[in-house]
Amino acid sequence: MQRLRELGWIEGRTITIECRWAEGRSERYAEIANEFVQLKVNVIVTWGTAAVVAAKRATMEIPIVFAATGDPVGTGLSNQLPDGAGKRIGLFREIVPDLRRLAIMTNIGSPIGALEMSEAQAAAHKLGLEVLPLEIRRAEDIAPAFEALRGDAQALYVVSEPLAGTNMVRINTLALGLRLPTVHGLREYAEAGGLMSYGPNIPDLFRRAADYVDKILRGAKPGDIPVEQPTKFDLVINLTTAKALGLTIPESILARADELIE
Repeated sequence: MQRLRELGWIEGRTITIECRWAEGRSERYAEIANEFVQLKVNVIVTWGTAAVVAAKRATMEIPIVFAATGDPVGTGLSNQLPDGAGKRIGLFREIVPDLRRLAIMTNIGSPIGALEMSEAQAAAHKLGLEVLPLEIRRAEDIAPAFEALRGDAQALYVVSEPLAGTNMVRINTLALGLRLPTVHGLREYAEAGGLMSYGPNIPDLFRRAADYVDKILRGAKPGDIPVEQPTKFDLVINLTTAKALGLTIPESILARADELIE
């Protein structure tokens, strides 16, 4: 919305913006997308693979701009979260050098969850790590998943998607209770108590999505606008969490970090 204002689209004057929040419940995506169709909006802006798919199912007429998705299917920006799994695990192993058994938590009902789980497993196996899959489908599955994990894993990779995002504080609290270092794809998870995150800068992707909206509202054909890749990636380390876990972050990692949370 800030970027749209810079481009001359002022809410209440030159543009009307209808905002909806699915509260991390993927079953609400179709309902919201259909509501936007009924409102006859000019452009739908969303993010996340499941939300994009729901929007595409709701309309073939209204342009859909995704600010970030792990599995690009239209006009917008890829977040490259699945592709970054190997980079994340490689950086994480520098922090936890004796890592041998890695748990990977994902919402298996999420399209991006299943995709990134596969990428993370492949990356972990390349490094000779034993993988312990933790599959969840709803918030109520999170605590039992940690109970089943107790004592078996040395660290936890959390796939970034709406269910995990809505419950990120809970996931990090439970992990800390089991003294499990965590690695994530988005900085918001590290800000919520995770040990480390490496991935695209989401605010930057949303600002770039506003440029897509501007072009479409000024007459550009959506099909002529290519999907773009992220250009800004952030490595974030939560030093408070590291201290609580008794971990010393290597200087090589500290020097590369874009942000250190203390």
